[in-house]
Amino acid sequence: MTSKQHAPSNEQWAELEMAAQLAARQAYVPYSRFAVGAAILDGNGKIHIGCNVENASYGLSNCAERTAVFAARANHGMQDVVAVCIYTPTAQPTSPCGACRQVLNEFGPAMHVRSICDGEDIIDTTLDALLPSAFGPKNLQDAGQR
Repeated sequence: MTSKQHAPSNEQWAELEMAAQLAARQAYVPYSRFAVGAAILDGNGKIHIGCNVENASYGLSNCAERTAVFAARANHGMQDVVAVCIYTPTAQPTSPCGACRQVLNEFGPAMHVRSICDGEDIIDTTLDALLPSAFGPKNLQDAGQR
């Protein structure tokens, strides 16, 4: 895991945006009808996708960003995330929820975050701006060194 990540190229952002939009089509959202697609770019340049998957018990639902991270780790041994693109078929872009920010932090505290939608607005930021002073692996490493 690296603390400083290079910004994805324009071509990589275009691929991430398309992948996130396609992932949203796979969302299972019979309750909220709020489809979300996410695409992450790992440190090896590979793109992994996820969508939100709801459950009748609501609390057991999973967001698109976490689905992408968990699948990338489980299926491909992903070590770090350079960037994430989140797509919602809405007029305004939607930022990752707090739980997703925490999970993303585990694999790339300084990753680039882009949220896109059907409207023209875009959120372009970094995870450390969305989750300042985050708790993560470094905290546990530092505690073990005492």
